Amino acid sequence: MGGSRVQVNKPHKSRFSSKSSRSLHKVSQKDKNRIAKSDRNATKGARAARLQRSKMLREQKRAAFLKEKRASSGSASPPRLILLFPLSPSVNVNSLAEDLLRLLSTEGAGALSSTVASSEYKLRATVLQAPHGDLLSCMEMAKVADLIAFVASATEESTCDYIDSFGSQCLSVFRSLGLPSTVVLIRDLPIELKRRNDAKKTCTSSLTSEFPEDCKFYPADTKDDLHKFMWLFKEQRLTTPHWRNQRPYLMAQKVDMVPDDSNPGKCTLLLTGYTRAHSLSVNQLVHVSGAGDFQLGKIEILKDPIPLNARKEHNAMDSDDIQDVEVIRSLAPDPLNEEPLLVENVPDPLAGEQTWPTEAEMAEADRNQKQKRLRKKNLPRGTSEYQAAWIIDDTDEEDSDAKDEDADDDDEDDDGMVLDEGESGFPSQEGTNNPDFEDQASLYLRDSDEETENDSVMMEGENLTREQIEAEIKKIKEAHAEDEEFPDEVDTPLDVPARKRFAKYRGLKSFRTSSWDPKESLPPEYARIFAFDNFARTQKHVIAKALEMEQESRDNRVPAGSYARIYIKDIPLDIASKLCAVSRRAPIILCGLLQHESKMSVLHFSIKKHDSYDAPIKSKEEFIFHVGFRQFVARPIFSTDNVNSDKHKMERFLHAGRFSIASIYAPISFPPLPLIVLKGAGGASTPTVAAVGSLRSIDPDRIVLKKIILTGYPQRVSKLKATVRYMFHNPEDVRWFKPVEVWTKCGRRGRIKEPVGTHGAMKCIFNGGLQQHDTVCMSLYKRAYPRWPEHRFPVLNA
Repeated sequence: MGGSRVQVNKPHKSRFSSKSSRSLHKVSQKDKNRIAKSDRNATKGARAARLQRSKMLREQKRAAFLKEKRASSGSASPPRLILLFPLSPSVNVNSLAEDLLRLLSTEGAGALSSTVASSEYKLRATVLQAPHGDLLSCMEMAKVADLIAFVASATEESTCDYIDSFGSQCLSVFRSLGLPSTVVLIRDLPIELKRRNDAKKTCTSSLTSEFPEDCKFYPADTKDDLHKFMWLFKEQRLTTPHWRNQRPYLMAQKVDMVPDDSNPGKCTLLLTGYTRAHSLSVNQLVHVSGAGDFQLGKIEILKDPIPLNARKEHNAMDSDDIQDVEVIRSLAPDPLNEEPLLVENVPDPLAGEQTWPTEAEMAEADRNQKQKRLRKKNLPRGTSEYQAAWIIDDTDEEDSDAKDEDADDDDEDDDGMVLDEGESGFPSQEGTNNPDFEDQASLYLRDSDEETENDSVMMEGENLTREQIEAEIKKIKEAHAEDEEFPDEVDTPLDVPARKRFAKYRGLKSFRTSSWDPKESLPPEYARIFAFDNFARTQKHVIAKALEMEQESRDNRVPAGSYARIYIKDIPLDIASKLCAVSRRAPIILCGLLQHESKMSVLHFSIKKHDSYDAPIKSKEEFIFHVGFRQFVARPIFSTDNVNSDKHKMERFLHAGRFSIASIYAPISFPPLPLIVLKGAGGASTPTVAAVGSLRSIDPDRIVLKKIILTGYPQRVSKLKATVRYMFHNPEDVRWFKPVEVWTKCGRRGRIKEPVGTHGAMKCIFNGGLQQHDTVCMSLYKRAYPRWPEHRFPVLNA
């Protein structure tokens, strides 16, 4: 052990030099308790903050609930609207309405008004009777109803007779609109107790699947049954669709018109009723059902003719004349704050004129010109200098694209189809002296209005005979069946060159990834519409601004629940007279519009064909769109909804069983809003439900591409090569469409090599062996747009 070393204590090995210095670094027990106490205090403070926040949220919800309850059932709230809808024609709704009004009314026998106030139930109610068979009236009543009471008769022989086809159709429409609170009232029950209970159970079990889970079934034969129902209805918290609470609206109880002496052909429409949901400003625009958007002349706040407390205001309305009601306050619009009635944009014809270029732009143009001069161009024989100036630009683009794609060919073809970016990777043809070259070079600037299919809609019924109408319907059905079996396939015409017939179409290397400029070659209608830079941000700002103005309680607003007379100015006399006639069978609804909602734009709806509609629905046909409270006429185009692409394929028909996107020119509306699409039949008084859906977005830049497929058939097949015929009928068309890729129905892809002969045959090369029975296809695309409606509102065409 001689090699062992003595351990030496080094100063850096020990933390403390001595025991006395070690104790100086110890934490005292007092300090430890203080630190632990502060941690416990922090924990208790966080828990107390959570409890306080939960308490505050509960109080806010309770206050909001009490405010909603007072607004819906207080003395200042408007009468509740009860809609009695018969599920079958055998149900007597008139007797049920009379029983309800007598139960609520304090007066004895005599003529009963549809709106009554009950001091016993502390409730005001308006009873509406839905006419069985009148779809439009039922829809308008369902839009404003606070409670829909579906009335069934227990005397039906079979369970399927409780609800007929019209009742099922209206029920599906009500679901699409958004159902408010619903109940089912059962009438004509037997007097005997056992049979009464059995009949009620049978009716309930048969109808339960048709209504929401919270829907209750009540007998409604005797006064005691109605008394029990009214007590439950009084305490019930009513639910309404969300879209109805975004805008103020009014159901007109009285409609009148006053001619305007200063403006011949115009008049002032007077609508009297209770304002609902929100306060209505005299400066904002309003929409009248089916008539259009208008400005207000003034608003008169009237004394409530049917107050809830009859003792204080007993003589409020002794006469039925609207002019005898006392006016409490009158509101006039402010010219500085009044919303302008701006529908279409007025395009400036000089907006597209070129301004004087800047020095930077001129320097850049000089550099580009010098680069172009250094490059050698192959021009057709006999091309003038002026023509070469145009052709060189296109050739430069093709050459630059070809360099990017590493094209193998040395010579670029000027007699070809201009494709989208990223498509010129196809080898182009050799230079040729084609006499039609100048024609082909100007095809892009040609505005051809020809379509692949006949886009004209069916003529009016009075202009066609019965045989012509039947032939037109048969033709549309055959086209619908052919579109399902062979979608997008078209035949190349024999008498018109394909390069002229399909001049507005182009090929795409990839439908999903190829670029398409949304501002390119827009139609003239796009100069008349409005667009948003950020629609979601604009909608949020508009709704917040409307709520802020309502909370300010300004003097130019009518509070919700007030009985008011609305003066709508500058309405044509024929429209006002039609509205007065319609008001006798259906309610006239007025709704306030938010900012920008009178301006035209491109609206996109998620739409599905209704199950009860069997006829084909073709793009660009005329339909009546019910979007929330608003109605307008539109001619939509249908398209798919691609999630992973900015381009969407147009559909020629709306197919059943799946959702599509319908794009139309229409006034701006902020979602969410329901959609009901009606199709008017020739000579029929009531239109039929064609489709249902909802508002998706507002975006004029949404690209909808119409696709066509040109087909040819192999004539000779040799390994990877094949001679294809009947796709084109002359060699010039083959050279024009040579850059576009071809594909087969069996999954092969290839390209056109060269034309063969003089009848349009061509030699193609594929990436695999081609079968003799295969079909060679070529996909072409062009952008599609909706058609501008001839008249915007249905009343104008009534």
